[in-house]
Amino acid sequence: MMTAGEKLRIARMNHRPGGVDYIKKLIDSPIELHGDRRFGDDPAIVGGIGMLNGIPVTYITTDKGADLSERIERNFGCPKPEGYRKAMRLMRQAEKFQRPVICFVDTQGAWCGADAEERGQGEAIAESILGMMGLKTPVITILTGEGGSGGALALAAADRVYMLENAIYSVISPEGCASILWKDSSRVNDAAEALHITAQDMKELGVADGVIAEDFENFDAMCANIRDILTSELAKLTRVSGELLAQGRYERFRKFGIFEK
Repeated sequence: MMTAGEKLRIARMNHRPGGVDYIKKLIDSPIELHGDRRFGDDPAIVGGIGMLNGIPVTYITTDKGADLSERIERNFGCPKPEGYRKAMRLMRQAEKFQRPVICFVDTQGAWCGADAEERGQGEAIAESILGMMGLKTPVITILTGEGGSGGALALAAADRVYMLENAIYSVISPEGCASILWKDSSRVNDAAEALHITAQDMKELGVADGVIAEDFENFDAMCANIRDILTSELAKLTRVSGELLAQGRYERFRKFGIFEK
């Protein structure tokens, strides 16, 4: 059984498929849409419309890039405010046309550079979380690698949250946690264990609804399994009214952190 530190390293490995790879396998006839209509486009977040098993959906994913030049272009998968505003624009559009929203998340967190702060990074994340809470259309998020802090939560305030078996989800990076708790960033493994960041931890705590097996050597079969999960969940969620969806989503997140002995 792997430790949380080992899973953290696997979640960050370069060979893991990016968000665009999942879109190519799962979404038929994808049409990418760009821009937040306020500042510009953010390549760290890719979004658009397409078909999932014959169902019209809006897809949104973070992407770190496949090689160095693409990673630089996509800012290593760390979105800026315009990325979150683009995502929310697409979600509002999905609500208007009654399309479900499918999100794939793999990010260390939101970009914390001066340019992002100048354009309201914190506000954009808060608006995204608040906006997702009130969406009157189904939302499903799959964490495919690293789910870092509010930068990941801004795309994961969903009706259903799934995680790949070696993905992680954390309120802070283990390095940051170790620096705060022990003044020693080298204690990453200790911090990872203390934070309970693994997919299995998240399932046990009720943050994730399910854990998806990884098999990158048989990526087609793995994506077929993901497609079946998404299709099954959408069949249930699309039968619920928009008002009840939003209410249930809000109640789901209000329960986090409440335990009974």
